[in-house]
Amino acid sequence: MNESVNWPALAQDDAGLMSELEKLLTASTLGNPYASDGIFAASIALLPPGLRAMAATHWLDLSLTLDSITWHFGNFGEPRLVAETEAGLRELGLYDLALCFVEAKELMLPLLADRTEADGDSDEILDRVGLRARADELDRRAWALGNSVQGGSTIYQSWIRYARRHPERVFVLSQLYG
Repeated sequence: MNESVNWPALAQDDAGLMSELEKLLTASTLGNPYASDGIFAASIALLPPGLRAMAATHWLDLSLTLDSITWHFGNFGEPRLVAETEAGLRELGLYDLALCFVEAKELMLPLLADRTEADGDSDEILDRVGLRARADELDRRAWALGNSVQGGSTIYQSWIRYARRHPERVFVLSQLYG
């Protein structure tokens, strides 16, 4: 860590630091992560590595909370965002979740590539092609990996840990512009 730089956000407790990270992410990203136009992924590609990882993995955490890892690709399947999410999991040290993400990606992206509205949602497609059991297994693994032993989100807890260990890979923008 660069000791010569003042990182005021680090003086806060975990909840305060998380709030600072959320503010920084909101101010630093453009585009709609649900869209297939790639604008969101292009905007986060300009961020420092840690902040980029957080911006990409936020949407996976949302999917794991509200849906599942397999359903994630139906909402956030834009190729550059998928690549940023995988890289972000690795940057944050979430290697087991990254592996599960890759397996889900390899299962889901081919199934969703040519999907039309008549095909239905991800669940209907999985049932139709006989891959429901595989998807369910990946979903169970991802939910287990995405929820920490202490409760709460493994992804968000990794943000706090990462920001404290590598502030220079997160707060560069706030130091330049804030």
